[in-house]
Amino acid sequence: MNIKRGISAGVAGLGALAASNELLRRRAEPLEPPLSGSQETFQWHDTAVRYVTAGNPSSQTVVLLHGLNAAGSSGEFRQIFDQLAEKYHVVAPDLPGFGMSDRPKLRYSAAYYESFVEAFLKQYADPVVIASSLTTGFTAEALQTVSSSEFIAICPTDTTAPQQRTVVRELLYAPLIGRALFNLLTAKFAIRYFNADHGYYDTENVSESWIEYEWQTAHQPNARFAPASFISGFLNSDVSLKQSLIDIDVPTTLIWGRDAELTPLSNGRELAEATGSRLVVFDAAKLLPHVEFPEKFIQAIDEALR
Repeated sequence: MNIKRGISAGVAGLGALAASNELLRRRAEPLEPPLSGSQETFQWHDTAVRYVTAGNPSSQTVVLLHGLNAAGSSGEFRQIFDQLAEKYHVVAPDLPGFGMSDRPKLRYSAAYYESFVEAFLKQYADPVVIASSLTTGFTAEALQTVSSSEFIAICPTDTTAPQQRTVVRELLYAPLIGRALFNLLTAKFAIRYFNADHGYYDTENVSESWIEYEWQTAHQPNARFAPASFISGFLNSDVSLKQSLIDIDVPTTLIWGRDAELTPLSNGRELAEATGSRLVVFDAAKLLPHVEFPEKFIQAIDEALR
């Protein structure tokens, strides 16, 4: 009798998970572009990568590469995109597995993203490249073979977790439980927590409409697969960021939030000294100085390009 009750309870629990997953799936709407401009598609292997462009194509090209997290997208640059487009030809893709780009069910890796960044940047002649957080590691490695006039790295890092955890990744890939866990990780209370914990110094700088967009992008079909590799450490680079920056022949500026905790300023000072990079520090900022201080950030870009 106890066994039957246990089985019945288990079936009921799975049914409840399935119902909850389905309700959240239905609430998610087709994703709208977070940035204004011309919507384009870059076909990379079997993956359609969506990107937006704005500004005069004859001006200096600036490529914006967003950081990776459960709700990552090119919308990270929403506060600076239009202003940059007044002076530069600006390009901002949604990386594969994120935003409006295809989200294939893959075991994503750092090598995968390094290969994508290399292929995408090769479309442009000596672009300025601005990359955020973990994507800086992929970009620094791609710049070993791609020409760039300037590299601007925002709170750069080459790791997301101390070690790879296959169990975590495969659990998130599981059809029923994986979706339920990812729905929990990307619930609005969780998004608010992560924004406050390490994203923003002042959470007044993140609007409710943006939190809604982050929720929407994290609930698109196949949304959990790329973040599963991020969370479980499979996007850690095999090559150190420091060594990559030493090896590239590209002027580099590091922009750091003084109050960043996941990538503390001490890391930035050590990295700048070891690689000969310029270091710009924003007070009252964590991982997103370009969102919290857009005018100051654009000024830092202009100074780097003089």
